[in-house]
Amino acid sequence: MIEAVTSHGAISMKRHNELKDLFRACKLPLVFVTAFPDRQRMVKYLGEIAWETEVWLANAPDHLIHFNGERFLGPYE
Repeated sequence: MIEAVTSHGAISMKRHNELKDLFRACKLPLVFVTAFPDRQRMVKYLGEIAWETEVWLANAPDHLIHFNGERFLGPYE
């Protein structure tokens, strides 16, 4: 799920839990992404971004920033 910061803000823990509850019947694993135009806008929301979510920056579209989690730990190949 991708949430544009300009429409609802960053995916906070509260929003993360709301979305998990809303899609609880979904059998697929959920991935939560907040989309920002750039790092400067992301910095304003750093304190609100929930753990176990991703951040995508429009001005660096080939990369994601992961906020913690074992699922993505490992060597870069």
